[in-house]
Amino acid sequence: MGRIVRTISRDASVVCSAIDGKDIVARIEQIHQTSAVCTAALGRLALGASLLGFGLKDEDNSVTLRMDGGGPAGTLIAVSDSYGNVKAYISNPVVEIPLNKQGKLDVSGAVGTNGTLSVIKDLGMREPYSGQIPIVSGEIAEDITSYLATSEQVPSVCALGVLVAPDLTVEQAGGFLIQLLPFAPDEAIDAIERNIKNMQSVTKMLSQGMTPEQIAMKALDGLEPNVLDDFEVSYKCDCTKERVERALISLGNSELDSLAEDENTEVRCHFCDKVYNFSRADILALKK
Repeated sequence: MGRIVRTISRDASVVCSAIDGKDIVARIEQIHQTSAVCTAALGRLALGASLLGFGLKDEDNSVTLRMDGGGPAGTLIAVSDSYGNVKAYISNPVVEIPLNKQGKLDVSGAVGTNGTLSVIKDLGMREPYSGQIPIVSGEIAEDITSYLATSEQVPSVCALGVLVAPDLTVEQAGGFLIQLLPFAPDEAIDAIERNIKNMQSVTKMLSQGMTPEQIAMKALDGLEPNVLDDFEVSYKCDCTKERVERALISLGNSELDSLAEDENTEVRCHFCDKVYNFSRADILALKK
């Protein structure tokens, strides 16, 4: 199980959420059989979605992050519920490209920078809220920061990290998100800037044994922070046979007739790889 923690400054002007999502990203690698750079890319997007989804107002709210950067990894999607549980998908799970100039996995090269980051929030309204920005770097954390500043006018700092071992196992994965409210004083902004400057990378902090609470407290050091929430989070797909049936019905009778030509139809969930089987009779029974 992963863990996510939310803290708030004493004057309630700054909020910081932090996540240890090693188990989540390990599950992503297991389900999608991703190469190292794709594990890092999709893992970062999933953790970012979890940080954005955590604390949405209502239990059935959700947030979806979609990156279409034109890179060899194709489209990346991550969906989080209001508890920070997340599921994710990548079009091309195996990408082999050289390391970047820093000798690290080239997430930006895999994702691409010629495209958009879309954020869709389902808040229980008639229509979901949707925002979109051009991809800034393809490194994902910077793109989320840019989205929050541009589309939601919330000054933020997002840091995400995934450390993948040579054998493709996930050694560390986590991140934090700092958000400033409009009334945040200059002193708080200065403190955060100092803290961020002095903080090591997320994966290094996790490797040293720091917990999400400790990371969040360090980010808000000097602002007398307190813990608001502390929850376990996991990779969680909410697919069901009933949802798959609704998706099949939406194809229309003509397409269902075409599927019914086969004795058995197999439908595989993109997010969790679960397989649902439908007989010819099952398919025909879905016709309206």
